[in-house]
Amino acid sequence: MLRLLTRLISPAGSRGRLSVFVFHRVLDAPDPLLPELPDRALFARQLGWIAEQFEVLAPLEACERLAAGRLPARAAMLTFDDGYRDNLEVALPELQRCGWRAAFFIATGYLGTGVMFNDRVIEAVRRTRASTLALSALGPDLAAPVPAPTLPLDDIAQRRAAIDAVLALVKPLPTARRLEAVVRLEDALAAGAGASPMMDVGQLAALRGAGMTLGGHTRSHPILASLPAAQARAEIEAGRDDLRTLTGEPPLLFAYPNGRRGRDWGDEHARMVREAGFAFAFATDPGCAGAGTDPLALPRFTPWDRSRRRFQGRALGNLLRASRGRLAGTPATGRAGALRGV
Repeated sequence: MLRLLTRLISPAGSRGRLSVFVFHRVLDAPDPLLPELPDRALFARQLGWIAEQFEVLAPLEACERLAAGRLPARAAMLTFDDGYRDNLEVALPELQRCGWRAAFFIATGYLGTGVMFNDRVIEAVRRTRASTLALSALGPDLAAPVPAPTLPLDDIAQRRAAIDAVLALVKPLPTARRLEAVVRLEDALAAGAGASPMMDVGQLAALRGAGMTLGGHTRSHPILASLPAAQARAEIEAGRDDLRTLTGEPPLLFAYPNGRRGRDWGDEHARMVREAGFAFAFATDPGCAGAGTDPLALPRFTPWDRSRRRFQGRALGNLLRASRGRLAGTPATGRAGALRGV
């Protein structure tokens, strides 16, 4: 019944719809401080649930068939953001067991030894021996609107709440101010991030050698809407150039950092992405892509449920979400037509 309902909503051909699943990290074992992230066992179950409901396509094939109106029924593709090492070590073997390929969007500036700001916040709170955190430590401009300016850190639940509070404050900041706030946090807690969780260049090559697709995700993962136009363009192009240097070919797929349309990126950034040579770009707005969806504004969604019935039911509901259509002034492009994570 589930496959039939999915097929009816997402038929083959020009009325087809593409469900794009987005992941970030896949942990080797559960982490009580990061309960929202799947571990290996849960991820394997999720892939099984997807297989029961969808036909998973290789990334570029999925995008080109969407653009050409030739999707199979129940079409889906899988994506991963940022470039975490566990994508290679944990997620890849599970993908290979399914015989699937996925797209991996790489923030190239973190390859090797880098640590993204959200991971620095998480690890500082994890590793500290402090029993409280005064949010004024991040800077007086950030502490003012917070109803509880001092947060307890006595147990896992309190530390999770503290991480959420800090990330909510620093995530929207311009890159330089955000980095300053994170450094202040680490100093206040006398704790740093430790080893980088990101892939290095050799591991990235191994991922590509396994048949996976690499895509652009800027160099330093800024929220593009927070940057002057010239800096946003430079970030998009630098990430593209890094990948071209590493692989010998320009990437065709791109994912907007953070990814919410109208808040994190807009029409002007989509034009920059197109002018940088990318054929398809992905947001993190829920919904599925259809014939009227701009190829530079493809939605992505992953159910957060840990039960099969609820996961598959929410995936079905996501198919019913209407696409937001084309970006103003952005023509359709694509090779077929011309393709607590952050």
